[in-house]
Amino acid sequence: MNLYVHFPFCRSKCAYCALHSHVGRSDEERRRYVAHIVRALDHLFANQQPAPGAPPLSTLYFGGGTPALCELQPILDCLAPHLNPSTEFTVELNPLDVTPAILNQLRAGGVTRLSMGVQSFDDAVLRSMGRPHTATQALNAWKMIRDAGFDNAGIDLICGWPEGHDSWPRTLDIALTLNPDHCSVYTLILEPETRLAHDVERGRVRLPSDDVALAELAVAERALADAGLERYEISSFAKPGRECLHNLATWRGEDYTGIGDGACSREGSAISRVIFRLRLLKEGFNPLQAAADYPELAPRITEWCATLDRYVTEGLLTCQPPATYLLTPRGTEVCDSILSDLI
Repeated sequence: MNLYVHFPFCRSKCAYCALHSHVGRSDEERRRYVAHIVRALDHLFANQQPAPGAPPLSTLYFGGGTPALCELQPILDCLAPHLNPSTEFTVELNPLDVTPAILNQLRAGGVTRLSMGVQSFDDAVLRSMGRPHTATQALNAWKMIRDAGFDNAGIDLICGWPEGHDSWPRTLDIALTLNPDHCSVYTLILEPETRLAHDVERGRVRLPSDDVALAELAVAERALADAGLERYEISSFAKPGRECLHNLATWRGEDYTGIGDGACSREGSAISRVIFRLRLLKEGFNPLQAAADYPELAPRITEWCATLDRYVTEGLLTCQPPATYLLTPRGTEVCDSILSDLI
């Protein structure tokens, strides 16, 4: 089972964020939420029938929001009987929540992987994003993570931020001094009804062009590759063997169970653009194999091949015998446009 537990509480709302989250909730509200999660987990495990010999949990992910704003021990105690050494257990952290105490609690609770949202190492950019931490606080938090013995940890960054272009190389340089095992680099998406969207609408903020954001992403890809972090999804880079197994499982169409206010679940066969994107990026996209995996798409094989060959001519794909297509660096930048012609 791949299990995701959502924690919807935040210290503050970031300017770009459209995710389900609450700011300013009381300790009592968070305690009630934890109790709700424990009840949901008890119900889940009471009705679970894992395959013979299979571990109860293959991957487990605490996301948010900010999980550490809740008292996690009751949830960790509930989960403990269902973990084993092979379970990848990830927890997202905000730099301000990182303390030796919480890190020791997470290690004792079976957490094997941490993901810290940094976004930038420029204080002016962090302030404009609405991030509540400074670059120094993020660096100190990272040192605590390593000192606590976590040898599988990563950071998140955002490129394409307004007026952040000049500081982007410095953010990357600092990020690489940390020697992260994983790095997610997200290009800024303007989500409706966010503070950033309102500022853009009112003319207070001017977004950079797509070319600027793509150039920053390209710089990041080269720098991370030089540091040994391989691109394994459009926004995800990792050292070999440090890819996020939970994300890979969901991207490849495996079932997953979501618990919490902002969580969802999936059961059964699912055709996902991300599945096709993974193949184009890393595994190679073979039309015959894709049609075998998803028979409902089989009538499109002829159309697929014509489309894919056109993209080869345009330099967006390469084709390796017998008929396996892969994205070129330029094709990676416009992958979603290619996918729109496939599914």
